[in-house]
Amino acid sequence: MPLGRADAPLAGSAFDVQFHTVSQLAGGRWHCLVSDLSTGQRTTVVEQDADFVIEGASVQKLAVMAGLMTEVDAGRVKLTDTTTLDKDIIADGSGLYLNQAAFGDQLTVANLLTTMLQVSDNTAVRLLSRFVSGDRINANLDSLGFTQTRVEPIPGEDRFYLGHTTPRENNDLLYRLATGTLLSKDSTQAVLRIMGWSSVGYTDGIRQQMSSDERARFAGKHGADEDKRHETGIMFDEHGSPLVIYSFFADQAPDPDNYGATNPVVRAHTTLGRFMIDTYTGLSPLQSFVDPKAISQGH
Repeated sequence: MPLGRADAPLAGSAFDVQFHTVSQLAGGRWHCLVSDLSTGQRTTVVEQDADFVIEGASVQKLAVMAGLMTEVDAGRVKLTDTTTLDKDIIADGSGLYLNQAAFGDQLTVANLLTTMLQVSDNTAVRLLSRFVSGDRINANLDSLGFTQTRVEPIPGEDRFYLGHTTPRENNDLLYRLATGTLLSKDSTQAVLRIMGWSSVGYTDGIRQQMSSDERARFAGKHGADEDKRHETGIMFDEHGSPLVIYSFFADQAPDPDNYGATNPVVRAHTTLGRFMIDTYTGLSPLQSFVDPKAISQGH
């Protein structure tokens, strides 16, 4: 029996206790689902209001990713397709394109996917709507079996707002991504590599109190808007096999104007991330699609 499998129920129980203690101290209203994959089966270890429909903020960029990459896998969109970065499409908020002093760049779909997931670029979402409309994303999500995860199309346009999801559907999306049942193998590997790259991107929450090697064992996406603080993702074992899927959503968060690491809910994410990696020390029997050591070393 691989190391760590026999300890899975104990680890899950300990994590459930830690979650409830930390989330209550942080405040806000939490909606969560955490799945343990250490036995090779999906076991729920934390479930709190998991069917609550909530604005996903930038976590919904995972839904955009799923809708887009379904088009790529079907051959209707290519990662090498290009579009122009126009000044009038720039969006405020997170990202890097809004800081450019000049525009006119020819950007590939691969570039836009990377900036959308790695630095949560809002302009990248707008530009991707030139390749996959809000209606098409929703149709693809429906074909994938998601009923509550939707972007919000803007009437008369291909563009869309990020929309809503539930912790359960987010957890299912991440589980299927991690196990190679959401996308093709090539698309799975490309997306997980982007999401796991922590030297550039968000590390205020789950990955804050970790070494570079430990950070490389996580592929995540966060979202923050007004009183909402969300963080979701996949924790891998040291060989890159998926071990834990976590979907933490919270609204009515205290100190809502603080988007930094000292927001109480974000601090709770940090505590949970450290506890997660200290508790789940075994190996997963599931297939690996990423190499944490290569990500940690920057290759």
